[in-house]
Amino acid sequence: MTAALFSYILSKKALIVSRFSLRSEKTASVLRIVQLSDLHNVEFGNDNTRLIKKIAAQQPQLILITGDLVDRDDAGTEKAETLIRGLCEIAPVYISPGNHEADHEKNYGSDLRATFTACGAAVFDREWVDLELDGQLIRLGGINGYSVPRRYLDGNEARESEADFIEAFSDTDRLKLLMCHMPYTWLVLDGLEEWDADCVFCGHAHGGQIRLPFIGGLWAPDQGWFPGRVSGLYLSNDETRAMLLSRGLGSSRRLPRFNNIPEITVLDIVPAG
Repeated sequence: MTAALFSYILSKKALIVSRFSLRSEKTASVLRIVQLSDLHNVEFGNDNTRLIKKIAAQQPQLILITGDLVDRDDAGTEKAETLIRGLCEIAPVYISPGNHEADHEKNYGSDLRATFTACGAAVFDREWVDLELDGQLIRLGGINGYSVPRRYLDGNEARESEADFIEAFSDTDRLKLLMCHMPYTWLVLDGLEEWDADCVFCGHAHGGQIRLPFIGGLWAPDQGWFPGRVSGLYLSNDETRAMLLSRGLGSSRRLPRFNNIPEITVLDIVPAG
Protein backbone atom coordinates (compact mmCIF):
# COMPACT_ATOMS: atom_id res chain seq x y z
CA MET A 1 0.00 0.00 0.00
CA THR A 2 2.82 2.40 0.92
CA ALA A 3 4.68 1.67 -2.34
CA ALA A 4 1.51 2.22 -4.37
CA LEU A 5 0.87 5.57 -2.66
CA PHE A 6 4.47 6.63 -3.25
CA SER A 7 4.20 5.74 -6.95
CA TYR A 8 0.95 7.68 -7.24
CA ILE A 9 2.53 10.78 -5.68
CA LEU A 10 5.58 10.53 -7.93
CA SER A 11 3.32 10.21 -10.96
CA LYS A 12 1.52 13.37 -9.91
CA LYS A 13 4.28 15.62 -8.59
CA ALA A 14 7.70 14.46 -9.83
CA LEU A 15 9.42 15.51 -13.07
CA ILE A 16 11.78 13.56 -15.27
CA VAL A 17 13.81 14.68 -18.29
CA SER A 18 14.01 12.12 -21.10
CA ARG A 19 16.78 12.76 -23.64
CA PHE A 20 16.90 11.61 -27.24
CA SER A 21 19.20 12.16 -30.19
CA LEU A 22 18.44 12.14 -33.90
CA ARG A 23 21.00 12.33 -36.71
CA SER A 24 20.20 14.44 -39.74
CA GLU A 25 22.03 15.37 -42.92
CA LYS A 26 20.20 18.69 -42.87
CA THR A 27 22.00 20.07 -39.82
CA ALA A 28 25.55 21.33 -39.43
CA SER A 29 25.34 21.86 -35.67
CA VAL A 30 23.31 20.56 -32.75
CA LEU A 31 19.71 21.77 -32.50
CA ARG A 32 18.18 21.26 -29.05
CA ILE A 33 14.40 21.12 -28.71
CA VAL A 34 12.31 20.75 -25.55
CA GLN A 35 8.87 19.23 -26.00
CA LEU A 36 6.00 19.48 -23.52
CA SER A 37 2.66 17.77 -23.94
CA ASP A 38 -0.60 17.05 -22.13
CA LEU A 39 -0.17 19.38 -19.18
CA HIS A 40 -3.95 19.47 -18.65
CA ASN A 41 -3.76 22.66 -16.61
CA VAL A 42 -1.70 21.19 -13.76
CA GLU A 43 1.21 22.92 -12.03
CA PHE A 44 4.64 21.83 -10.84
CA GLY A 45 5.41 24.38 -8.15
CA ASN A 46 3.60 27.68 -7.71
CA ASP A 47 3.11 29.21 -11.17
CA ASN A 48 4.95 26.18 -12.57
CA THR A 49 8.26 27.47 -11.28
CA ARG A 50 9.72 23.95 -10.92
CA LEU A 51 8.79 23.08 -14.48
CA ILE A 52 10.14 26.34 -15.89
CA LYS A 53 13.40 26.02 -13.97
CA LYS A 54 13.97 22.46 -15.18
CA ILE A 55 13.31 23.47 -18.79
CA ALA A 56 15.65 26.45 -18.53
CA ALA A 57 18.40 24.10 -17.35
CA GLN A 58 18.17 22.22 -20.66
CA GLN A 59 19.13 25.37 -22.62
CA PRO A 60 16.79 24.68 -25.54
CA GLN A 61 16.73 26.64 -28.79
CA LEU A 62 13.06 25.84 -29.33
CA ILE A 63 10.21 24.89 -26.99
CA LEU A 64 7.33 22.96 -28.55
CA ILE A 65 4.01 22.36 -26.77
CA THR A 66 2.12 19.60 -28.55
CA GLY A 67 -1.43 19.96 -27.33
CA ASP A 68 -3.68 19.65 -24.27
CA LEU A 69 -2.02 22.49 -22.40
CA VAL A 70 -5.48 23.23 -20.95
CA ASP A 71 -8.16 20.79 -19.85
CA ARG A 72 -11.64 20.55 -21.36
CA ASP A 73 -13.24 20.36 -17.89
CA ASP A 74 -11.51 23.46 -16.47
CA ALA A 75 -12.50 26.88 -17.77
CA GLY A 76 -9.42 28.59 -16.35
CA THR A 77 -6.44 29.44 -18.56
CA GLU A 78 -4.34 31.39 -16.05
CA LYS A 79 -1.95 28.49 -15.37
CA ALA A 80 -1.29 28.03 -19.08
CA GLU A 81 -0.79 31.75 -19.57
CA THR A 82 1.71 32.02 -16.72
CA LEU A 83 3.64 29.02 -18.02
CA ILE A 84 3.84 30.37 -21.56
CA ARG A 85 5.15 33.72 -20.34
CA GLY A 86 7.83 31.99 -18.29
CA LEU A 87 8.87 29.72 -21.15
CA CYS A 88 9.10 32.63 -23.59
CA GLU A 89 11.91 34.03 -21.44
CA ILE A 90 13.91 30.86 -22.20
CA ALA A 91 13.39 30.27 -25.93
CA PRO A 92 10.79 30.76 -28.68
CA VAL A 93 7.59 28.88 -27.84
CA TYR A 94 5.42 27.18 -30.47
CA ILE A 95 2.11 25.49 -29.74
CA SER A 96 -0.01 23.09 -31.75
CA PRO A 97 -3.45 22.46 -30.22
CA GLY A 98 -4.85 19.12 -29.15
CA ASN A 99 -8.32 17.73 -28.61
CA HIS A 100 -8.67 19.44 -25.23
CA GLU A 101 -8.04 22.87 -26.77
CA ALA A 102 -10.75 22.18 -29.33
CA ASP A 103 -13.19 20.99 -26.64
CA HIS A 104 -12.31 23.93 -24.35
CA GLU A 105 -13.26 26.42 -27.06
CA LYS A 106 -16.55 24.60 -27.65
CA ASN A 107 -17.35 24.29 -23.94
CA TYR A 108 -16.45 27.81 -22.83
CA GLY A 109 -16.37 29.93 -26.00
CA SER A 110 -12.68 30.62 -25.43
CA ASP A 111 -10.25 31.82 -28.09
CA LEU A 112 -7.10 29.98 -27.05
CA ARG A 113 -5.11 31.07 -30.09
CA ALA A 114 -5.59 34.69 -29.08
CA THR A 115 -4.88 33.88 -25.42
CA PHE A 116 -1.67 31.97 -26.09
CA THR A 117 -0.47 34.46 -28.71
CA ALA A 118 -0.94 37.34 -26.29
CA CYS A 119 1.42 35.54 -23.90
CA GLY A 120 4.17 35.39 -26.55
CA ALA A 121 3.73 31.96 -28.15
CA ALA A 122 3.05 31.18 -31.80
CA VAL A 123 0.11 28.84 -32.40
CA PHE A 124 0.00 26.62 -35.49
CA ASP A 125 -2.90 24.55 -36.78
CA ARG A 126 -2.32 23.62 -40.43
CA GLU A 127 0.27 26.38 -40.56
CA TRP A 128 4.04 26.63 -40.63
CA VAL A 129 6.90 29.09 -40.47
CA ASP A 130 10.37 29.00 -42.03
CA LEU A 131 13.08 29.73 -39.47
CA GLU A 132 16.83 30.11 -39.35
CA LEU A 133 18.49 29.14 -36.07
CA ASP A 134 22.27 29.34 -35.79
CA GLY A 135 22.50 28.98 -39.55
CA GLN A 136 20.09 26.01 -39.67
CA LEU A 137 17.18 26.31 -42.09
CA ILE A 138 14.04 24.88 -40.50
CA ARG A 139 10.39 24.57 -41.42
CA LEU A 140 8.27 24.23 -38.29
CA GLY A 141 4.57 23.46 -38.53
CA GLY A 142 1.63 22.17 -36.57
CA ILE A 143 -1.67 20.41 -37.17
CA ASN A 144 -4.52 19.34 -34.90
CA GLY A 145 -5.67 16.21 -36.66
CA TYR A 146 -4.81 12.59 -37.36
CA SER A 147 -2.87 13.34 -40.57
CA VAL A 148 -3.92 10.06 -42.16
CA PRO A 149 -2.15 9.40 -45.50
CA ARG A 150 -4.02 10.24 -48.69
CA ARG A 151 -4.33 6.59 -49.75
CA TYR A 152 -6.92 6.13 -46.98
CA LEU A 153 -9.33 8.68 -48.53
CA ASP A 154 -11.41 5.98 -50.21
CA GLY A 155 -12.16 4.42 -46.85
CA ASN A 156 -13.12 7.80 -45.35
CA GLU A 157 -10.32 7.50 -42.79
CA ALA A 158 -8.31 10.41 -44.20
CA ARG A 159 -9.22 14.07 -44.63
CA GLU A 160 -8.21 15.70 -47.88
CA SER A 161 -7.55 19.07 -46.22
CA GLU A 162 -5.05 17.46 -43.81
CA ALA A 163 -3.32 15.60 -46.63
CA ASP A 164 -3.13 18.82 -48.64
CA PHE A 165 -1.52 20.61 -45.72
CA ILE A 166 1.14 17.99 -45.04
CA GLU A 167 2.06 17.75 -48.73
CA ALA A 168 2.46 21.53 -48.92
CA PHE A 169 4.37 21.60 -45.63
CA SER A 170 6.76 18.92 -46.91
CA ASP A 171 7.63 20.79 -50.11
CA THR A 172 10.97 22.17 -48.94
CA ASP A 173 14.61 21.16 -48.56
CA ARG A 174 14.70 22.60 -45.04
CA LEU A 175 14.70 20.46 -41.89
CA LYS A 176 10.99 19.73 -41.42
CA LEU A 177 9.64 19.63 -37.85
CA LEU A 178 5.93 18.95 -37.37
CA MET A 179 3.85 19.20 -34.20
CA CYS A 180 0.90 16.79 -34.27
CA HIS A 181 -0.88 15.95 -31.02
CA MET A 182 -2.30 12.65 -32.28
CA PRO A 183 0.28 9.84 -32.72
CA TYR A 184 -1.99 7.15 -34.17
CA THR A 185 -1.16 7.68 -37.85
CA TRP A 186 2.56 7.78 -37.22
CA LEU A 187 2.46 4.61 -35.12
CA VAL A 188 -0.14 2.49 -36.90
CA LEU A 189 -0.86 3.78 -40.41
CA ASP A 190 2.73 4.11 -41.67
CA GLY A 191 2.75 7.88 -41.38
CA LEU A 192 6.53 7.95 -41.08
CA GLU A 193 6.79 6.05 -44.37
CA GLU A 194 4.05 7.96 -46.21
CA TRP A 195 4.76 11.55 -45.17
CA ASP A 196 8.00 13.47 -45.63
CA ALA A 197 8.58 15.06 -42.23
CA ASP A 198 12.02 14.78 -40.64
CA CYS A 199 10.65 14.69 -37.11
CA VAL A 200 7.09 14.69 -35.79
CA PHE A 201 6.37 15.63 -32.17
CA CYS A 202 3.31 13.95 -30.64
CA GLY A 203 1.53 13.46 -27.32
CA HIS A 204 -2.01 12.31 -26.46
CA ALA A 205 -1.08 8.77 -25.34
CA HIS A 206 -0.02 9.83 -21.79
CA GLY A 207 2.54 7.02 -21.78
CA GLY A 208 -0.32 4.57 -21.35
CA GLN A 209 -1.57 6.53 -18.29
CA ILE A 210 -1.00 3.59 -15.92
CA ARG A 211 2.28 1.77 -16.50
CA LEU A 212 2.63 -1.85 -15.40
CA PRO A 213 5.98 -3.58 -14.69
CA PHE A 214 7.25 -5.62 -17.66
CA ILE A 215 4.14 -4.66 -19.66
CA GLY A 216 4.22 -0.88 -20.07
CA GLY A 217 1.20 1.32 -20.70
CA LEU A 218 -2.24 0.04 -19.79
CA TRP A 219 -4.40 2.11 -22.15
CA ALA A 220 -4.01 4.92 -24.67
CA PRO A 221 -6.57 6.95 -26.65
CA ASP A 222 -7.15 5.54 -30.17
CA GLN A 223 -4.78 2.64 -29.40
CA GLY A 224 -6.87 0.90 -26.75
CA TRP A 225 -5.70 -1.55 -24.09
CA PHE A 226 -2.04 -2.59 -23.79
CA PRO A 227 -1.03 -0.36 -26.71
CA GLY A 228 2.70 -1.14 -26.61
CA ARG A 229 4.26 1.94 -28.18
CA VAL A 230 3.25 4.91 -26.04
CA SER A 231 6.45 6.92 -25.58
CA GLY A 232 9.92 7.37 -27.02
CA LEU A 233 11.62 8.00 -30.36
CA TYR A 234 10.41 5.91 -33.30
CA LEU A 235 12.24 5.78 -36.64
CA SER A 236 11.08 5.19 -40.19
CA ASN A 237 12.25 2.01 -41.89
CA ASP A 238 15.19 3.79 -43.52
CA GLU A 239 15.92 5.70 -40.27
CA THR A 240 15.76 9.08 -42.02
CA ARG A 241 12.57 10.28 -40.29
CA ALA A 242 11.35 10.06 -36.72
CA MET A 243 8.42 10.57 -34.38
CA LEU A 244 9.01 11.66 -30.78
CA LEU A 245 6.11 10.64 -28.55
CA SER A 246 5.98 12.29 -25.13
CA ARG A 247 4.46 10.65 -22.05
CA GLY A 248 3.23 14.10 -21.14
CA LEU A 249 2.90 15.87 -17.84
CA GLY A 250 -0.72 15.86 -16.72
CA SER A 251 -3.41 13.37 -15.94
CA SER A 252 -6.81 12.38 -17.19
CA ARG A 253 -9.48 13.27 -14.64
CA ARG A 254 -11.07 9.88 -15.23
CA LEU A 255 -7.90 7.85 -14.81
CA PRO A 256 -4.92 9.27 -12.87
CA ARG A 257 -1.32 8.57 -13.80
CA PHE A 258 0.29 5.69 -11.94
CA ASN A 259 3.89 4.45 -12.13
CA ASN A 260 4.25 7.10 -14.84
CA ILE A 261 6.40 10.09 -13.87
CA PRO A 262 5.56 13.31 -15.79
CA GLU A 263 8.04 13.83 -18.60
CA ILE A 264 9.89 16.66 -20.28
CA THR A 265 11.36 15.42 -23.55
CA VAL A 266 14.60 16.83 -24.95
CA LEU A 267 15.65 16.09 -28.50
CA ASP A 268 19.09 16.90 -29.89
CA ILE A 269 19.14 16.86 -33.69
CA VAL A 270 22.79 16.35 -34.55
CA PRO A 271 24.77 16.31 -37.81
CA ALA A 272 24.94 12.94 -39.54
CA GLY A 273 28.32 11.29 -39.97
